[in-house]
Amino acid sequence: MPDVVIMTDSNAGMTQEEGEKYGVEILPMSFIINGKIYYEGMDISHEAFLNKLHEGAQVSTSQPAPGEVIERWEKLLKRHDEVVYIPLSGALSKSCETAQILAQDYDGRVQVVDSRRVSVPQKMMVMDAIALAKEGKSALQIKELLTANALDCAIYIAVDTLKYLKRGGRITGTAAALGTVLNIKPVLSLKGQKLDALEKARGMKAAKRIMLQAVRGELEGAFKEYADQGEVCLQMAHSCMDEEVIGDWEERIRKEFPDLKLYAAPLPLCLACHIGPDGLGIGITRRLRNDC
Repeated sequence: MPDVVIMTDSNAGMTQEEGEKYGVEILPMSFIINGKIYYEGMDISHEAFLNKLHEGAQVSTSQPAPGEVIERWEKLLKRHDEVVYIPLSGALSKSCETAQILAQDYDGRVQVVDSRRVSVPQKMMVMDAIALAKEGKSALQIKELLTANALDCAIYIAVDTLKYLKRGGRITGTAAALGTVLNIKPVLSLKGQKLDALEKARGMKAAKRIMLQAVRGELEGAFKEYADQGEVCLQMAHSCMDEEVIGDWEERIRKEFPDLKLYAAPLPLCLACHIGPDGLGIGITRRLRNDC
């Protein structure tokens, strides 16, 4: 039975402490804030990052350096037979494609999975990988199972302000100004390899209703068979510091879907950077193991 170790990046919303608990190697994502580099979960917290955004700091994301990824793999392979690396969705970053190219030099000992996910759904894939490794699956077998399951996930995010989408070039300044006046809250969806605008809501209350309706539609449609088999769980995430807002969103989800287990965490900083503070999200995922 091969000794397989799982590696992911901080876009999965796993803390370094959780990584130590589950035996997962976590690559922290780097950010440049007002010209200074920070590493997620290492020298800047979620709250401190959001404070920087509120203060109007200039923030940009940065992909992991190939040398840093290779260095981590080399260290892991000295202690383990194989590595399964689960980075951020290839739809959101080129880092997955870069890692897949780098892995070609390791004769199958390193397998890179395009999770097609971010945040807590990505974390759910990591937890599935841990369970599969404990069952004795090889790195290649784990990759194949995870890849086949990657599309069994849907993520919805409501954006409270258009300011950061404008800053990132996602919308024009005119559209942002008009949207602010009209209290427009875009609802974004990530399914597979596409990040799309699902709907434009008039206010966050309407945006929450749209997201919950979307998840209800998934449960009655694409995820119905999985739900009937008890293989579905929900995830919620946020880029918010208001505990009351976070609590209300969690309570709303639990009330709407009382029979489904719910996992919660802050949105990773790569998303918070682009959607800004006070964003809310919900995801629905099929787990490979019935331990939701």
